[in-house]
Amino acid sequence: MSESKDFLRTIVENDLKSGKYNEVVTRFPPEPNGFPHIGHAKSICINFGIAKDYNGYCNLRMDDTNPTTEDTKYVEALKDAVEWLGFKWGSNSVYYTSDYFQKIYEYAVQLIKMGKAYVDSINEEEMREYRGTVTQAGRRSEFANRTIEENLDLFERMKKGEFKDGEHVLRAKIDMSAANMKMRDPLLYRIRHAHHFRTGDEWCIYPMYDYAHCLSDYIEGVTHSICTLEFENNRDIYDWVLDTLELPKPRPYQHEFARLGINYTVMSKRKLLELVNGNYVSGWDDPRMPTIAGYKRRGYTKESILNFCDQIGIAKANSMVDVSQLEFCIRDDLNTKAPRVMAVLDPIKVTIENYNGKEEIDAPYFPHDIPKEGSRKIPFSNEVYIEREDFSENPVKGYNRLTLEQPVRLRHAYIITCKEVIKDASGNIVEIKAEYNPNSKSGNDTSGIKVKSAIQWVDAKTAKKIEVRLYDRLYKNEAPEGLEDLNPNSLTIIKDALIEPAVITDKADVRFQFEREGYFYADPIDYTDENPVFNKIVGLKDSWAKKTKTEDKPVEKVIHELKKIRNEIVHGKEIPLTDEEKILFVNYVNRLNLNNEVSNILARDKELSKFYEEALAELNSPVTIANIVANDVAKELKQSNQLKFDAKQIAQLVKMIDEEIISNKIAKQVFEEMVKSGVNPSKIVEDKGLVQITDVNIISPIIDEVIAKNPDNVAKYKAGNDKLFGFFVGQVLKATDGKANPKVVNDLVIEKLNS
Repeated sequence: MSESKDFLRTIVENDLKSGKYNEVVTRFPPEPNGFPHIGHAKSICINFGIAKDYNGYCNLRMDDTNPTTEDTKYVEALKDAVEWLGFKWGSNSVYYTSDYFQKIYEYAVQLIKMGKAYVDSINEEEMREYRGTVTQAGRRSEFANRTIEENLDLFERMKKGEFKDGEHVLRAKIDMSAANMKMRDPLLYRIRHAHHFRTGDEWCIYPMYDYAHCLSDYIEGVTHSICTLEFENNRDIYDWVLDTLELPKPRPYQHEFARLGINYTVMSKRKLLELVNGNYVSGWDDPRMPTIAGYKRRGYTKESILNFCDQIGIAKANSMVDVSQLEFCIRDDLNTKAPRVMAVLDPIKVTIENYNGKEEIDAPYFPHDIPKEGSRKIPFSNEVYIEREDFSENPVKGYNRLTLEQPVRLRHAYIITCKEVIKDASGNIVEIKAEYNPNSKSGNDTSGIKVKSAIQWVDAKTAKKIEVRLYDRLYKNEAPEGLEDLNPNSLTIIKDALIEPAVITDKADVRFQFEREGYFYADPIDYTDENPVFNKIVGLKDSWAKKTKTEDKPVEKVIHELKKIRNEIVHGKEIPLTDEEKILFVNYVNRLNLNNEVSNILARDKELSKFYEEALAELNSPVTIANIVANDVAKELKQSNQLKFDAKQIAQLVKMIDEEIISNKIAKQVFEEMVKSGVNPSKIVEDKGLVQITDVNIISPIIDEVIAKNPDNVAKYKAGNDKLFGFFVGQVLKATDGKANPKVVNDLVIEKLNS
């Protein structure tokens, strides 16, 4: 458990210390009418995580009160999501609200006998009209005057199935003039002549969520009923039902947190179901879907999802998270897990005319700065394939790959030079004739030829054909509303990509980094030995911002986007925008290139925007500062009355990130220490020894010592065993506890081994 507690854990601790509860019992109560999405992952982490932290337990309960939309396939998807994320529910069995239908019905009868509930017979239109408005009180229908005996009789007949759907409802008798409109005689039961996937046709009346939820919590002994902010107004109903029934204590209490919102993403089950039913995606587990099943099939790891949920934290106010933060988490996780291999997605043939025979080249699976062992043999002959974009007849300025005049290295192999280009009748290049330098082998290069880059390749005779599915964001707009916002280029299928033979595998749950392309996953459903299929998980860098950022947007369009975001946050209720907010938002989007969601967070909060401007005045790094302020600083402002750090310190932290003194991961640790102590980030880094060692005078003798201790490996390396280079780098990094700068180590190791 983190030392820095969120407000929910503070509530739980206080309840335990005061003796309000002897143990903690939470619950995750999804409705089984769709597959769980990334927002559910956050809720799962909170509910199961809190229970685990305080040695309690969390129940998995299906809210199966609407038989018209629910199905066992959704139950299984929810169970699989919880288990895949690494959590276990409180007993061997999954709970269902339907387990308590009889008991919940008996409580309803009790409310009727108390004069606190009545059967109403007006239609839906009249019910809406009688409800009133925010400024005008509602009024009860004439049926609220029915006697207790009449209500009991009608409710029993409703249960027996004597009435049609919608003919009657059971309502709580509370207050039709209540300021909270949820309390204006809310519905408790409605008639549904539909087959239930568990209870069959036993029931034809079903309890409403607000009524069944609190009673299910009570029956199960739940202590902390944790839900998202849209249920904040429903809390009054939750308390009314339990208090009115005068149920023995201890009883549960509801606590709300901000739901997860991610840009370029929709998480409405209705909209996700529309995508599935309309065949806009291949199913709930389509790798473009924000469902846990979709992320799982795409190749996301549970560790990346859990880390993402931990990073975004638990807040009291709704905000939007940039999807790039989730993409960062999977890159960060796979960087040290996924072996590197070579694939060519758009191949063009290269014939090396002066090479005869064939050989196998040793190549490490991991780069030198990752101290992991493992290598594979890459076949090499006089015919290879390279990426079509890695050759240019008419290169633009700064093009560093193969041209008619410019040689290039084949990764892990030799330097080649273009000698001739073969074209078809249409003028398209079909083959490149080249020569290689036999003295230029990687790791033992004595050719003296200087090249600007190394490109991936595969051997033409042994490469395997694969299908590659390139996934992009499902929506093209930051705040998508519907099908019109779908990205037409969210899926590209390449049928004839080529890959080195070491990659072909029949193992499940396999991920690779295709060098220079991104991280890929063997599709767990469609992959076969005859037709290997790989899904692109994520690219090596976030190229979306560069791809979408062009010239400044018109001010009117930017303001329209702001209004759309604000309306979405407050569930469609129009909130006037101040001139100051408009100016700030336009400035952040157009001048500083911040995304809409971060710009909105900063513009709507005067204290936050002031903090951001102060930090920006110290350091011109607008995007990095904005992300930290909008996410981490904003979170602390909501949870603390006074910050222990200031804007200048945040600028110092960002500067260390920009200058690569510390990594993003280390920066998170430093920030957490700043929250607790207010100490300058540079001092924290220094005191904890987090600075990377770049001094050659410090690193050089360590390398000398490693080389001196391993004479046999030195001899093997000089004899051509390139993979041992990673061994030496790894030993140096290990000797410095990973603090030595990998680039400095690489350069020095090469220099010393080749001397």
